[in-house]
Amino acid sequence: MDKPRKWRWGVNRWIILAVVVAGFFMARIYPPVLPHIQLPAEPLTKEPLFTLPVIGPFFFTNTMLAIILVDIILIAIALLVRRAATSGDLVPKGLSGAIEAVIEAIYNLTESTAGKWTSTIFPFFATITLLVLVANWMELIPGVDSIGILEKAPQGEQGYPVHQIAPGIGTIVKSSIKSPASTNDSGENMILVPFVRVVSTDLNFTVALALISVTMVQVIGVRARGLSYFTKYINVKTLFSKPFFGAIDFAVGLLEIVSEISKILSFSFRLFGNIFAGSVLLFVIGYLVPIFAQSIFFLLEFGVGLIQAIVFGMLTMVFMAQATMGHGDNQPEHT
Repeated sequence: MDKPRKWRWGVNRWIILAVVVAGFFMARIYPPVLPHIQLPAEPLTKEPLFTLPVIGPFFFTNTMLAIILVDIILIAIALLVRRAATSGDLVPKGLSGAIEAVIEAIYNLTESTAGKWTSTIFPFFATITLLVLVANWMELIPGVDSIGILEKAPQGEQGYPVHQIAPGIGTIVKSSIKSPASTNDSGENMILVPFVRVVSTDLNFTVALALISVTMVQVIGVRARGLSYFTKYINVKTLFSKPFFGAIDFAVGLLEIVSEISKILSFSFRLFGNIFAGSVLLFVIGYLVPIFAQSIFFLLEFGVGLIQAIVFGMLTMVFMAQATMGHGDNQPEHT
């Protein structure tokens, strides 16, 4: 008689139950801090590192620390893959094998779209995708956005905390919610300044990445088609010989300029909006239900971070491939 098969998750369920029970008691001993949500990154230094004539004081922020950590992780992954490639193993295993599979998929996708310009476009596609992916997934690491220092909240009218948008500019946030961990012994409002904040929730990062993407689209377009690439934006060839159609071509060129500017806004706010909203969701759920409930939303943010990285990188690749094509062509030009 066959023995009844034991449920292979029998041990894990008791571990999960123990973690939930421990979380319940820890939440009672150390109540969660009232979430402090603001758009600009929080400075980690009291004094500015330097001051620029137009921009003003330059502080070292928690998103700068985050991008440094992202770079370290990417360099470590690159070294790991390089070590596996030079080890002599014909079949890569583990993390290096997974990374190699991802890189190969990105290369094949670029090759099927960009043709002979694959070697030029592929590094941008792969770098942007991996950079954004690691940056987005940092919000899943325990301690990111949740470990920091408590500081006294800046006060505005009637004692409500002011969230600074820019130097000298702020919006007064009125709230009647109080948390034992959000006030000190004097009853003053306290805010948590995390040591590391997800860099994708900083518009400086998303706008900079969008500017790099759109600028390199123009650079690759000029490399592929020469100065004739700019006729895409300023087309006056038939403006006098065929005034009606020439005016239409000229107007289409102006629309192309608007389209390129809109790409910067689209790239920036799509990535920023999705990741910032996910971080706010994790803040709120962690404060309202600090026991296990937040873990349910980690899988959602895992998928959102992956999708946004693929979308950002793939759109960059598609725009670069289109820039190498002549007007009305279906394949890259052969020069």
